[in-house]
Amino acid sequence: MGIMKEKILEMYNSDSASGYWAQRILAQLAYGSKISVIKSGKYDDIINDAIQYVYQKFQEDGVISKGTATKGEEMILELKDDAKYFNMICCAHAHIDMNWMWRYDETVAITLDTFRTMLDLMKEYPDFTFSQSQASVYRIVEQYDPAMLEEIKQRIKEGRWEVTASTWVETDKNMPSGESLARHILYTKRYLSNLLDLDPDSLKIDFEPDTFGHNMNVPEICSKGGIKYYYHCRGDDGENIYRWIAPSGESILVYRELTWYNADINPSMALYVPEFCTKYGIDTMLKVYGVGDHGGGPTRRDIERIIDMNTWPVFPNIRFGRYDEFFSLIEEQADKIPVVECEEQNFVFTGCYTSQSRIKKANRMAEAVLNESEAFNSMAHILDTYSYSSEEFAKAWEKVLFNHFHDILPGSCVIGSREHALGLFQETMAIANTRRSYALRSIAARINTASLVPENQDFRETISEGAGVGFGIEGFRISQPERGLGKTRIFTIFNPSPYEREEVCQITVWDWHYDIDRIIFKDMNGNVVEHQLLDHGFNPYWGHQYIRVLIKARVPGLGYSTYVMTERKDSHIKVLYPLDSRVDRVEEFILENDYIKAQFDSRTGAIISMTDKETGEILVSPDRPAGIFRFILEDESMGMTSWRVGPYMNVKELNNNVRVKNVSYKSENLRKSISIDMEFMDSKLTAIISLDCNSPILNYEVTCEWREIGEKKYGIPQLNFYMPVAYKCKNYRYDIPFGTIDREDMDGDVPANSWAAALPLDQNKKGIMLVTDSKYGFRGTQDALAITLIRSSFDPDPYPEIGIHKFKFGVCPVTFDNNKDLIAKAYDYNHEFSVVSTSIHEGVLSTAGSFLTLEKGDVVISGIKMTESSEDGRDKLIIRVYETEGNSTKAVIRLFKEASKAYYTDINENKTDLSGVVLDGKTIEFTVSPYSIANICVEF
Repeated sequence: MGIMKEKILEMYNSDSASGYWAQRILAQLAYGSKISVIKSGKYDDIINDAIQYVYQKFQEDGVISKGTATKGEEMILELKDDAKYFNMICCAHAHIDMNWMWRYDETVAITLDTFRTMLDLMKEYPDFTFSQSQASVYRIVEQYDPAMLEEIKQRIKEGRWEVTASTWVETDKNMPSGESLARHILYTKRYLSNLLDLDPDSLKIDFEPDTFGHNMNVPEICSKGGIKYYYHCRGDDGENIYRWIAPSGESILVYRELTWYNADINPSMALYVPEFCTKYGIDTMLKVYGVGDHGGGPTRRDIERIIDMNTWPVFPNIRFGRYDEFFSLIEEQADKIPVVECEEQNFVFTGCYTSQSRIKKANRMAEAVLNESEAFNSMAHILDTYSYSSEEFAKAWEKVLFNHFHDILPGSCVIGSREHALGLFQETMAIANTRRSYALRSIAARINTASLVPENQDFRETISEGAGVGFGIEGFRISQPERGLGKTRIFTIFNPSPYEREEVCQITVWDWHYDIDRIIFKDMNGNVVEHQLLDHGFNPYWGHQYIRVLIKARVPGLGYSTYVMTERKDSHIKVLYPLDSRVDRVEEFILENDYIKAQFDSRTGAIISMTDKETGEILVSPDRPAGIFRFILEDESMGMTSWRVGPYMNVKELNNNVRVKNVSYKSENLRKSISIDMEFMDSKLTAIISLDCNSPILNYEVTCEWREIGEKKYGIPQLNFYMPVAYKCKNYRYDIPFGTIDREDMDGDVPANSWAAALPLDQNKKGIMLVTDSKYGFRGTQDALAITLIRSSFDPDPYPEIGIHKFKFGVCPVTFDNNKDLIAKAYDYNHEFSVVSTSIHEGVLSTAGSFLTLEKGDVVISGIKMTESSEDGRDKLIIRVYETEGNSTKAVIRLFKEASKAYYTDINENKTDLSGVVLDGKTIEFTVSPYSIANICVEF
């Protein structure tokens, strides 16, 4: 067949054989040869004779005429039955990128224009079908062309418009939290089923053609959300049909695109069919077609070709169809389908874990605030102090989910995309932070504080009430207005974690015109609490003044504690001594508490030693300094700088022009700090490195004025934090959506939700963990960890990072025997206590309390919310957890109020098992399978 193939190729490549009849017969000859191959050469002679005939006529006539083609078809008609044994289902779609290289208003136009084309074509071609993913595009139609929506609904009823959306957008699968990925399913199914009159169970395909990698828990998340099928193109170059199994054992049926998801209809597509179908034991292949990225969809030519090619005698049956048809067909061969496990579909485009860092920070902040806001709103609702609004939270989540699109959160977009994303973020925060603030204040208003303040105080000259409006919002905290007055102030401190925490907490005090040297804090029982002033005097702020104070606070799980500040009564007269220095001493740059001791180089600010004081283990040694900021220049020659981290061409440790100094506070019993100032290239960086008295985390709070610009023939500038360790690493552990993963040494960036840790060879020993507040790109290689902090990619946005950046990260010794503890440490780092200034009032709540605590079980609570709806009007609380250690575990959660019923649900809040949850008054007990998600509904 070799010579015959050469002749076919010669004719294919000739301009003289480019007409319809030439393409028709050549495609059938090529397809016939593929049929003969799978039939062990059964038709070789027939095919060879036909090829020889057509080739000879081509040589004689210079073209392939209709007569030649017709005769050639007659010569191979014996293949017809075997040729028609195979089928092609052609699924039309329009890949519409949300704001990739354009603004949102253009996305709207792309969507509406594309859909109008599809609807018009449907009028002309009654068999033509079309499939469309992404809830976001249906939201666009609803908002901007309601009349079109009615047309679409009619085509859906006819079965000709297939809705393939089970996520709000074609989302990134590595950086959104597990809870976010669950919300994609929840809100998409609810919205589309209501909007389009669909059975939510019919939305069972996760369509992700262009997504840049797929985390290993995708099958678990999809399964718990009622999604059976998964379509992708990028990621993995192995099997095209497989059953993807998560660590939990849950699985989904996957089709990985054989060719490409943006394609036209061309006769050559049939050549894949015989081999593909034979390999997987099926008789049908899927063909995805349509102009995409900037929308467009299938063309008239595509439709006409499908209709015509179906009539070719030695060709597969070709018809219009739907994805669910194809998945149903291959599901019949479920026991023969190959199995894929872990994260073989990662990694794609490693630059996308770090490009456009402002968008990434916005995502982390929005997820964190929504998490706390929903939890405390739920408690306030059950407590009947503040009404929960599912509608408002859905609005906020919709904006977050939109920004998860695989060109927005990954940062492979333009300035218009970023501006829109950050605008959505601000709207999200307005909803989430307002509701968080109102929920906390409504609870604080129910606390009985009347006995905490002395009577007969004169408040007539106070100016503190109302000071500080809006203060704290810039740092993504709740607003810090003062509601107290006079000498004695009351603060309610809230803990979002489902377990008790004791840690240093910052309080802002407004217009307190008394002796700051005599400030005293007490807890609700009158016990004196340690405090530390962060300011040497008051700071001005819009007509008022404030001072920041640290206290050591102990707060119950998902609860609150009350603290009182007043002026201490001194029984002696203060004597002021001269402050002039008597002796010059060499400064030591050491941060030390009961957990760790870290020593810093006085010239560079690098960590030259770090010891875990609980075990005596040396984690950083002088021969390999750590905690180093590096300026890296990446090779840009591969192009696509937003998508790809280039090979490192030049790595420069920022150890010149560094100013290292101790930070002086009024007493340093709670927090000690060192500051580092450095200038490099055209940029500046300040890092405050601090250690709190009862924390093992060495905290870096960084402000960087970044002025580096990437360019062709220069490279991609990068700011990097480098943390070599003093032990040999077995591998590296990272948090991913709903779990953790251990990865081998890789000299390349990998994604994590918030942290990375270097595991020692002896896993009974401690190691180093890096936890961040806004970064997703990490590297674990050569016994070291690194965080990619800022990257100046330059396409498609030439200047994505110019400006002031503020972020923080922590260095922490950890043990590796329990993933739950690692995840909890990162959660606490990203979820500080919230402080509410409150007033003197009667109330029904005690001065400290817990609304919900996780008392037992190797599970992490990812979300606490009220149900989206309640048909019977009862308060229904959803608690979502996931198991972290790979063992079946019994979880016990204690509530503040007796419940009437508790049961399992799926992600969509549908009841799944009414008998598995044990309810005993305020306590619920349930079992969670290894590495699984469990959703519990509690009725009150």
